[in-house]
Amino acid sequence: MIRDYVALDLETSGLNPSENQIIEIGMAKVCDGEITETYSRLLNPKEKLSQRIVELTGITDEMVAGQPHVSEVIDEIVSFIGDMPLLGHNIIFDYSFLKKACVNHGIPFEKNGIDTLKLARRLLPEVEHKNLDVLCAYFQINPGNSHRALDDAVSAHQLYYRLYEVKPDDEGFRETLPLNYTVKKDTPVTAAQKRYLAALVSYHGLTLEQDIDSLTKSRASKIIDGIISEHGKLPYKK
Repeated sequence: MIRDYVALDLETSGLNPSENQIIEIGMAKVCDGEITETYSRLLNPKEKLSQRIVELTGITDEMVAGQPHVSEVIDEIVSFIGDMPLLGHNIIFDYSFLKKACVNHGIPFEKNGIDTLKLARRLLPEVEHKNLDVLCAYFQINPGNSHRALDDAVSAHQLYYRLYEVKPDDEGFRETLPLNYTVKKDTPVTAAQKRYLAALVSYHGLTLEQDIDSLTKSRASKIIDGIISEHGKLPYKK
C-alpha cells in the first residue's frame, strides 16, 4: 500500500472554492505509515461565518479574527506538502480550495491523491452512509474533535489503514491517482464596484458580511445584483 503521503483536511466557509474561503487547515505528514509531523492553523476568511458553519465546526468569527488569510500562508502550506501525494476523505474537495489559492498566487500545484471516500464506496457496500463520522464509528476509530481539520485529517489516515484490512489486494491501495481540478485566477474587485457597493450598502442601511477589498470581481457583481434584487437600485441623480 501507499505508506508516504500528507493526510489533509480543510474546514471552509462554504462548498464553492470560487466563492468561499478556507477557515482551517490540518495536515499530517505520514512516512512509512507513521505520522511524523503535523500542521494546523485557523485562517481568516475575511467574511462573516454562517451559523451553519459555526454549528458544524465550532469555529467562530472571534476565533479566526486576527488569523492570516490563506494567501498569507499558501507558500508554507505547499512547502509542508512538498512532493508527497495527498490523502483525504473526498480529497478533491480539499484539493480544489488549495488549488484555487495556488492559482491566485501563481504557484504550480498539481498533485496525485488517495481518496478514502472512493475506497469506502467500493469496499463497504453494506454501509449506507460513507461520511467520515459514520466510518469512524463503524471501525471504532476515535475521531477526536470531529469537523476540526487536523483531527479529521488524522481520522482519514487511520481509516485508510482500516480499509486496507478489509481488502488489501484492492488496486486502490497500490497507486495514487491524479487530482484533476481546473480553476481560473480571480480578478480583484474594481474601484468602480467598490464605490457602488459601498454606496448601496450605506443607502439601504445594510451590513456587508465580507471585506469589500477582499472580494473578487465576479463575487462583487453577485453581491451587487443580490442587493439590487432585494432592496432596489440607488436613486437616480439628475
